[in-house]
Amino acid sequence: MPAGMNAKVVLVTCGSRAEARRIAQAAVAKRLAACVNVVTAPVESLYRWKEKVERATEFLLVIKTTGARLKELEEEVARLHGYDVPEFLVIGVAGGSRKYLKWLSQSVL
Repeated sequence: MPAGMNAKVVLVTCGSRAEARRIAQAAVAKRLAACVNVVTAPVESLYRWKEKVERATEFLLVIKTTGARLKELEEEVARLHGYDVPEFLVIGVAGGSRKYLKWLSQSVL
């Protein structure tokens, strides 16, 4: 991984395809993410909310960013997201293609 690089993958689920695309567009346009995959096939989510087991159809975002941009990215997701408590899970990247990681780093400066 390039020196100083701290690549992260962030998972966010959205209540609609339009919301997912809006968040993805904003994240890339504002250089908070190098790339966002919008999984347009719905995922079925089961979760506990207010002491009940709920089920929802959601759309998954797979966001590639750096540790330095996480705080601003989380704030932007919260601003644009319709949920009271949007999913924002950060996964560390142990390695990857040197060229891709370099591009990722340069894309979020």
